Amino acid sequence: MRESLPVLGIGLIGTGFMGRAHALAFHSARSTFDLPVQLKLVALADADAARAEQCANSWGFERSHGQWEHLINDPAVHLVAITTPNHLHFPMAMATLEAGKTVYCEKPLAVTLQQADQMQRAAKKAGVVTRAGYNYQHNPMIVLARQMIDSGELGQIVSFQGEFSEDFMGDPMAAWSWRCEAAHAGGALADLGSHLLAMARYLLGDVESVCADSNTVHASRPASTDSQQQRPITIDDQTHALLRFANGARGTFSSSWLKHGYKNHLSFEISGTQGTLAFDQERLNELRLCRVGDRDGFQRLLAGPSLPGYAAFCPAPGHQLGYNELKTLEVHALIQAVCGNGNDGADFEEAWQVERLAAAIRLAAREQRWVALKEV
Repeated sequence: MRESLPVLGIGLIGTGFMGRAHALAFHSARSTFDLPVQLKLVALADADAARAEQCANSWGFERSHGQWEHLINDPAVHLVAITTPNHLHFPMAMATLEAGKTVYCEKPLAVTLQQADQMQRAAKKAGVVTRAGYNYQHNPMIVLARQMIDSGELGQIVSFQGEFSEDFMGDPMAAWSWRCEAAHAGGALADLGSHLLAMARYLLGDVESVCADSNTVHASRPASTDSQQQRPITIDDQTHALLRFANGARGTFSSSWLKHGYKNHLSFEISGTQGTLAFDQERLNELRLCRVGDRDGFQRLLAGPSLPGYAAFCPAPGHQLGYNELKTLEVHALIQAVCGNGNDGADFEEAWQVERLAAAIRLAAREQRWVALKEV
């Protein structure tokens, strides 16, 4: 009987786009997978108490809180999901770790490397499961890509070309938001690039050194919609970097939130001595593969039920998974880890390594030189 399983109480902080995505993922994981625990949506918190209550009712949580501290201290909450603006990740995660509870924190882990380092050290000390929201690597096609790379199907890896571009800040008259302030966010490198850096590490391992350039294209933005007041912008609109991987491969990296026409262009091409593999998140159910000797170029590999992550949702190929299914797969891996059944996903130590790599890129861009990761 499901009722005899232990209960895992879920607390969610934040009611924006990512808050809703997390709520959907917990619901979907509960209905899609045969879990070793009962998921109970206990509490939802938001600084706007009225919105917290509204979303708790709409999203199926038992109660709401206007203060996040109350949620963390709620004895029925065992796992805390943090989906707030970036600058709040640190105090919320540290309080959750102090309470000895599982932390599921959206990316990037923190707004400074020092904060990220404290978080991963506190997580080790607490001995609890932690995860950062790098959900794209839970795509069954990305798991397949890593298997192909690890098995040597592409031969010795020689190059990585990665890009994550969107256009939601492409309009210079788009209003200032918390994403535009370094103390609260970190620019295109943090917002988009962190996903690509996490992907590069997931697929190819450690990066040893970087050289980079970044710039702010739009130096000011309206303080709010229809406002005549301008606020200065000091974070990056776009960043480009060269990467040297520990396995000998060389790479390129770019992140931009100004590139018109792109909505979720997390993409890469990985080339080896025996072939090339390509992916684009805007076509997330496909890989393109070209092997040595394929005179007709790339072939398309299409997601289907032969991939376990896909089969959990659909028995037929070509029917497509989406963003929310990737979030559900991330939540499923998290719950399995909490129950001692695997260790998939980026924990706080891995998320700190991503922040360390981003910090090296910022340093390289600022000083216009190659920076070894051991310097950071």
